[in-house]
Amino acid sequence: MASNEKEGAPVNTRREFLVKISAAGALTITPGLFLYKVAEAKSDNELASANKRWGMLIDTARCADGCNACVEGCNKEHGLTGHGREATDAQWMRKVTVTDKSIGKTISLPIMCQHCENPPCADVCPTGASFKRKDNIVLVDKHICIGCRYCMMACPYKARSFIHEELSNQKSYSPRGKGTVESCTFCVHRVDQDKQPACVEACNESGHKAIVFGDMKDPNSELSVALKTSSSRQIRADLGLNPGVRYKNF
Repeated sequence: MASNEKEGAPVNTRREFLVKISAAGALTITPGLFLYKVAEAKSDNELASANKRWGMLIDTARCADGCNACVEGCNKEHGLTGHGREATDAQWMRKVTVTDKSIGKTISLPIMCQHCENPPCADVCPTGASFKRKDNIVLVDKHICIGCRYCMMACPYKARSFIHEELSNQKSYSPRGKGTVESCTFCVHRVDQDKQPACVEACNESGHKAIVFGDMKDPNSELSVALKTSSSRQIRADLGLNPGVRYKNF
């Protein structure tokens, strides 16, 4: 791999530099927009409690083939779509079609960051930029992300995107940066305000109501009740990652 480091310089020089400037809060993307906003959740934020575990149940029987309401809702919420210079190749949520060849059954379902209890992306990250909040929401601290993309290789769900292009007209609650990795955040800015993720709202507005979001540790939450009263599956349960996203009728 080519390097711009001077011969004999420590390999982690750039990493140490990025960590230092992150502590100083110096890195900005556009005027008034700081990359450390999402990273604030890394601290002992009272909003991120280990007494909660946010999760999601997706009913594939209600998820209509050809419907992209959840994807469009996510893109709009986080500014992932646009025209010309504002366009982006990031994909935080995508719809896939799965066919059971033995019975000929085809289903459509959304795939995003699964917010694992044991996230492999965090295990391989050399700077700690990929991390899991106390409430199990998995995020990327873009202030110290060096764009190595190890997390992208480690994620079995192909749920992360690397930003190659220049960005503009960003959302203050969802900062992004060229040269960093990003993925679904469960709309953490909404969750911390007791609101539903944008994909859930969009799905409900479409009339399909295929996604239930809530606290998996609260036995009385709609999500917990749904998980107890219906059969659901994890994608790649064999990996032992215990994802927070479950699928019904799959």
